[in-house]
Amino acid sequence: MDVRSKQNLSMLCDFYELTMGNGYLRTDYGDKICYFDLFFRQVPDGGGYAIAAGLEQVVDYISGLHFDPEDIDYLRGRGIFCEEFLDYLRNFRFTGDIWAVPEGTPVFPREPLITVRAPAIQAQLVETFLLLAVNHQSLIATKASRIVRAAKGRPVMEFGSRRAQGADAAILGARAAYIAGCSGTACTISDQLYGVKALGTMAHSWVQMHDSEYEAFRSYCRLYPTNAVLLVDTYNTLKSGVPNAIRAFNEVLKPLGIKKCGIRLDSGDMAYLTQQARKMLDEAGWTECTITCSNSLDEYLIKDLLQQGASIDSFGVGERLITARSEPVFGGVYKLVAVERPDGEIVPKIKISENVQKITVPHFKKIYRFYGRDNGKALADYLALSDETVDDRKDLTIFDPNNTWKRKTLTNFSARELLVPVFRGGKLVYDLPDLEEIRAYCAQQLDTLWDEVKRFENPHGYYVDLSQKLWDIRNDLLINARNSQIPEE
Repeated sequence: MDVRSKQNLSMLCDFYELTMGNGYLRTDYGDKICYFDLFFRQVPDGGGYAIAAGLEQVVDYISGLHFDPEDIDYLRGRGIFCEEFLDYLRNFRFTGDIWAVPEGTPVFPREPLITVRAPAIQAQLVETFLLLAVNHQSLIATKASRIVRAAKGRPVMEFGSRRAQGADAAILGARAAYIAGCSGTACTISDQLYGVKALGTMAHSWVQMHDSEYEAFRSYCRLYPTNAVLLVDTYNTLKSGVPNAIRAFNEVLKPLGIKKCGIRLDSGDMAYLTQQARKMLDEAGWTECTITCSNSLDEYLIKDLLQQGASIDSFGVGERLITARSEPVFGGVYKLVAVERPDGEIVPKIKISENVQKITVPHFKKIYRFYGRDNGKALADYLALSDETVDDRKDLTIFDPNNTWKRKTLTNFSARELLVPVFRGGKLVYDLPDLEEIRAYCAQQLDTLWDEVKRFENPHGYYVDLSQKLWDIRNDLLINARNSQIPEE
């Protein structure tokens, strides 16, 4: 049996979502309107910001939500679901509302990246897929953004497919990396499906296959004269690799008038080898020949190489990007924040924890981002109730959530709402931008962040404050929850 052809992603859910759905139906909670927020608690790698990604896959998933007859048969076979619930799933469609932060937006802890308003069963059933889509691509986009920044304008190619955690991780990881600024990918199918430019020339096996390194280089230059990037470290980079590359360039490319070519190093002391290779290439007249380096790179190694004077024009980054190896979990969560009564009143809900970081921000919310009118820089984010508005013609005092005694007053600023409607009544109302638009938007938004916020180590804390109304509601819920735990005497 072709298992993959039988896959229905509507069944990609945690089993408790189905048991709760069955329970909601049997206890008359199934149609109760509720609100869930998808947010994260901490930026990976101790960074100052994250990049939101994965919304397009969420849209595809929500648009196709359904249960096939074989899904119903499987669930019936478990022997714990009532027939009424199975009938409900047989006719299942998403009918709720979804708001989301556009892909490519720099985001910060506690902010809802997605808000779902839907009947309880529907809102619960989408939890797992929304989390995996947003957690994975936001993680990779965030890591890629750091690596691209370390390269200081030099192209970074995503080379990690073979080390990714499965096929989807390779394909969508390349997409996320491209959003955050990578120039292309080694993953061909990501180009075919999403337009992430596929790049690459040869492996060491090409060189080993031939009788000599020179013959391997000469053959490749003849086959691909306009894309001749030769891997020069199979045997000895400086004694044979670079000299043989120069010889092949001279004999094949020079008669054709081609000056653009390249070499790649995948091992050794990159700082020393690239400096020497650059000198050899320039002395041979190949000043336009580029040098690419790969081999277990990340933002810190790239930064160190450039500080050491390495002569590198572009980077290929694999496993440490596609797996976000230094911190491979984004940590997004999906929490109930409110329920809606039949009369339309929204009742806030809060999760309490001894771990302060896990206490949620209740209620149906919106996010404002404030920008300086004089320089366009992002000044702070502001979580407010859904029906609140901010008058950016007046000064506004905000607090640092990590140090409540720290505050600053914003003047001469403009306010922009970050959450946009994606689904209303189950209908898609959002025009999905193409990948190039997302990538350009991401770059533009990153430029609005201060360099201090984008620092790799000990970044400046970006302010994400609550409106006074929201803070009061949260505080009252905390006090009520604490008092309810005090036993009566």
